[in-house]
Amino acid sequence: MTEEAASEFMSKVPGWKLENEGGTLKLNRSWKVKSFTKGLDFFQAVAEVAEAEGHHPDLHLVGWNNVKIDIWTHAVGGLTENDFILAAKINMLDLQHLLRRKATVV
Repeated sequence: MTEEAASEFMSKVPGWKLENEGGTLKLNRSWKVKSFTKGLDFFQAVAEVAEAEGHHPDLHLVGWNNVKIDIWTHAVGGLTENDFILAAKINMLDLQHLLRRKATVV
């Protein structure tokens, strides 16, 4: 998939970013979780979707509360429509209880 074609799909996966890493297009998104163990719970929820789809993203737990997901199709060395489908399904997961709340302005 070209970068132009990938850009057309981006509106269907809010919150995700399109990244060109050394000529390889990837989708990525980051979240802050409440704790290290909540990060593992987050990954377990994502893993269930990934297993069902037969499509496995790269999962990163950085520090104690930063989670990042990279999605791309290794077999083609870039993005396919399946990557956007997986990102959309991850967006549909109810993960709010695992995430840190943003500070509210009083």
